Amino acid sequence: MHHALRMFLTEGHCWDGSSRKTYAELFEKLDTNKDGKVDVAELRAGLIAMGVSFRKGAAQKIVESGDKNKDGGLDITEFSRYLKEHEKKLRLTFKSLDKNNDGCLDAKEIQQSLGELGMDISKEEARKILQSIDIDGTMTVDWNEWREHFLFNPATNLEDIIRYWKHSSVLDIGDSLAIPDEFTEEEKTTGIWWRQLVAGAMAGAISRTGTAPLDRIKVFIQVHASKSNNISLVGGFKQMIKEGGVTSLWRGNGVNVLKIAPETSIKFMAYEQYKKLLSSDGGKVETHQRFIAGSLAGATAQSAIYPLEVMKTRLTLRKTGQYSGMFDCAKKILQKEGIKAFYKGYTPNLIGIIPYAGIDLAVYESLKNMWLSRYAKDTANPGILVLLGCGTISSTCGQLASYPLALVRTRMQAQATLDAGEQTSMRTLVKNVVAKEGFFGLYRGILPNFMKVIPAVSISYVVYEYTKTGLGISK
Repeated sequence: MHHALRMFLTEGHCWDGSSRKTYAELFEKLDTNKDGKVDVAELRAGLIAMGVSFRKGAAQKIVESGDKNKDGGLDITEFSRYLKEHEKKLRLTFKSLDKNNDGCLDAKEIQQSLGELGMDISKEEARKILQSIDIDGTMTVDWNEWREHFLFNPATNLEDIIRYWKHSSVLDIGDSLAIPDEFTEEEKTTGIWWRQLVAGAMAGAISRTGTAPLDRIKVFIQVHASKSNNISLVGGFKQMIKEGGVTSLWRGNGVNVLKIAPETSIKFMAYEQYKKLLSSDGGKVETHQRFIAGSLAGATAQSAIYPLEVMKTRLTLRKTGQYSGMFDCAKKILQKEGIKAFYKGYTPNLIGIIPYAGIDLAVYESLKNMWLSRYAKDTANPGILVLLGCGTISSTCGQLASYPLALVRTRMQAQATLDAGEQTSMRTLVKNVVAKEGFFGLYRGILPNFMKVIPAVSISYVVYEYTKTGLGISK
């Protein structure tokens, strides 16, 4: 692997005259049109020709990082300077990972290093990661192998492996109970984090808009369906279209989109603070601490934006002419029911965060570990289809666990529209549903909820990737 690259690099251990000659020879090989500079296309084509594996967008990032005069390419000075600085970072990273200072990395050291970054893996999984870097099959990685593997990748440490497997809430399925996104220190200091949050919010907005009809029929069935009034998927759509026309299928979507930005930002900021409070040494965060921090952050964000949740339900269920808009809805709720009405269903919503986030995280970790142990032969990167599959399955399992609480929350939010008289408590409502409709009455509306998962995930991922490119995060 990388035989051509190794031929150029095996002599360049120190930065002296011979190493400069080595990189000059490599530059000559990459500069195919002989114009004195290496552009993105030449770098990408040259690395592929030499059998060097690198991440998508790596060539673009290398040129942008090293191109000091901004002429779109690297001249010999810029090329050598970039590789020199990058190799220094790689050397420092290698030394920090080499816990016993024997000049080699083994599976135990990789396991320990990833653990310090907050990713708990087994020794077998660490061996799989090691194999993806190990060239000579000794089950250890020396400096030359480390440098050869990462030299033409922007990554300078094992946090890149975490990035492959980062459980991102960008896969928006319309619910806001997931653990917040995890960002590395590099992403925080460079400002990439906020652009990723913006891209995620944009993806969520378009995804929710695309699947809004399924979300509305779910709420409609949750609130109005019963054994005596069995509403089918097709029948429900017909009722809604007959009452308000095709555009009525998007009722409540405006508020559903509007609450993405404040909820995401509050959840992210709260998550960072809770992690600092829970971590023993101020840095390392264990998996269970991440879950607790994420659940608390979710509870904080939900507490702040919950009135919008109530308004979303009321607007989704409204009849034609009932409210002229979001502000009219808020005004009428306040006048007729008082301020407390904006927090109806708050308790089941808060309780629902725990099973959703816990099962979502546990299932994702299990699927990730299963893939690493069975299929990670040459790389720790599973590919986008595996990541999308793991994220979709884990989110669906989380929804399945928390759905009864979501149904109870929705019915409590909608109580005033159904019956202006008695307002039942969470416990009484659950008892009534089970008594009248059986246990599976708590799962009414789950079919359209499941139906929207795949299109929602697909739309949010595609929009997220395009928005990231537009914001300059990836090329």
